[in-house]
Amino acid sequence: MVKRAILIVLDSVGIGEMPDALEYGDQGSNTLGNIAKAMNGLNLPNLQALGLGNIAPIQGVEPADNPLACYGKMAEASPGKDTTTGHWEIAGVILEKAFPTFPKGFPQEFIQAFEEKIGRRVLGNEVASGTEIIQRLGEEHVKTGRPIVYTSADSVFQVAAHEEVIPLAELMQFCETARQMLDGDMRVGRVIARPFLGEPGNYYRTSHRHDFAIEPPHKIFLDYVQEAGLNVMAVGKIKDIYYGHGVTEFVLTTGNQEGVDKTLLYLKEEKSGLIMTNLVDFDMLFGHRNNVKGYAQALEEFDARLPEILTCLNKEDILIITADHGCDPTTPSTDHSREYVPLLVYGQELQRGVNLGVRSSFSDLGQTVAEYLKTSRIPHGKSFLADIVKS
Repeated sequence: MVKRAILIVLDSVGIGEMPDALEYGDQGSNTLGNIAKAMNGLNLPNLQALGLGNIAPIQGVEPADNPLACYGKMAEASPGKDTTTGHWEIAGVILEKAFPTFPKGFPQEFIQAFEEKIGRRVLGNEVASGTEIIQRLGEEHVKTGRPIVYTSADSVFQVAAHEEVIPLAELMQFCETARQMLDGDMRVGRVIARPFLGEPGNYYRTSHRHDFAIEPPHKIFLDYVQEAGLNVMAVGKIKDIYYGHGVTEFVLTTGNQEGVDKTLLYLKEEKSGLIMTNLVDFDMLFGHRNNVKGYAQALEEFDARLPEILTCLNKEDILIITADHGCDPTTPSTDHSREYVPLLVYGQELQRGVNLGVRSSFSDLGQTVAEYLKTSRIPHGKSFLADIVKS
């Protein structure tokens, strides 16, 4: 029998502020809860049946009397609230020190060195929303050929360029250069290529985004799954986030719906191992743009696809639905938020309705997957497998 763990990360779908949220300026953040209030309720019948409403109050998503899944929420043990930190912790890496951020932009001496390396001056070098800065500086960029550099509250160095002004291959080379230069105290979590198209007043980002991550400091659970002779099938930006560690095959996606489609294709291939999917639209299209209505619609669209996923599961499969951080679109901030993340664990042969409580680390999830797939233990995390298997 094929034995698989299917891990779906709903990018930025947090479920309430963590105790230290004030230190991050995120007091009051609650991505799911606040969206539900703003929309006068969410319609998520399939997630509700699994037990999403049993984790925390969500208007329109009542607690299930008999949840189909085991449920809980997870706290982030690492400092930070970015994609790399959250995904790494799921995989067994807990950071002692947060990745550096640059709230006043990058040091001028670094920018000058970067400009010399790429042979072009840059625009921007500020904290900005990616969609806003291309509208504001896009026309000057097109006229001058100067790439737009910006960052956010997260540990990122982002380079935006119009695809008809700076070809994709050249933009990727700029980002490779930045990745090599950003080391030591400036070792950001990700360098991100942000290509765009369009005309003045109507510039839009394309799907050719690429993340240049850094290598995890030690082996992660994807490595252990691969070393056990199993498959690691990555959907979306998973391969980039983990620097390719452990990935045996991957597909990139243009959005949530394609992410679900590709996950279903892997499920139908009946290969033992791990399928890991990141659904990025919640964060990229709606969280960072403070688009509450769009975020709510994306949640409901994912919920509508859940029956397709559940139908493809075999008796040995476990499905885990979680997130990597928050990004509350109802707050003034357009950045990630320091939140708990939901945890739903379903399997035909697992117990149902077990309250897994508040896990002290995202790594508990990775440790559970490692134990379920009978791989080596990861360095951090406490498995909850014994709590959910039938005795």
